[in-house]
Amino acid sequence: MIQPQEKLAWPQENCLGLKLGRVYFFYMSLDSPPAASSGVDIRQIVDQTPPPGLIALFFAFAKMSLAGFGGVLPFARRAIVEQHRWMTADEFNETFALCHFLPGPNIVNLSFVFGSRFRGLAGGLAAFLGLVGPPMVLVMGLAALYAHFGDIPVLRRILAGISCAAVGLLVATVFRMMMPLLKRRELPPLLLMVAVFAGIGLARWPLQFVLLVAVPISLGVTILMQKRALS
Repeated sequence: MIQPQEKLAWPQENCLGLKLGRVYFFYMSLDSPPAASSGVDIRQIVDQTPPPGLIALFFAFAKMSLAGFGGVLPFARRAIVEQHRWMTADEFNETFALCHFLPGPNIVNLSFVFGSRFRGLAGGLAAFLGLVGPPMVLVMGLAALYAHFGDIPVLRRILAGISCAAVGLLVATVFRMMMPLLKRRELPPLLLMVAVFAGIGLARWPLQFVLLVAVPISLGVTILMQKRALS
């Protein structure tokens, strides 16, 4: 089993992203499986993390938005799940999936839903303003510069390179969001994921049609899997 050994005092952020007064080093006996308590440890860490305040929500989402060239989703997942430990990977996937069904941009919906979860309406507004406010000011300044210097060939090549990097970040985030499903090794969710991808990405079916079919099936599969787990 995993046993903690207290080594030294260090009031900085540890490797798990939690501000603790001590750092713990772990050793594992040879007869214990490596992944036996990984999920439990993550769940306990998230439960023990204090909820963010309004100022923390504003600056956290402002940092995500200012760093998110080409898309905020990779930086939002890294900050929420890995850095601050405000959510588990499964909770982030479920929240982001919910935001897909709400009108408006997904990441904007995520900021409001996430902030409201911890601090109610005020938290939702704080996260929303942090996500939208700073980039809006920055984009207005860049738009004025682009109006004067947008025809420069060097600038066009730079923007093309940034777009390629943004695609790479998005693909990497998709694979990281898939990991909880792959680790559980449950066949029905994987088949549903592949079917939705094939319907929207390959067959080019309308998004509304695919969702009307996929959502009831997904709910039914989830209910059946939960009943089987309880029985």
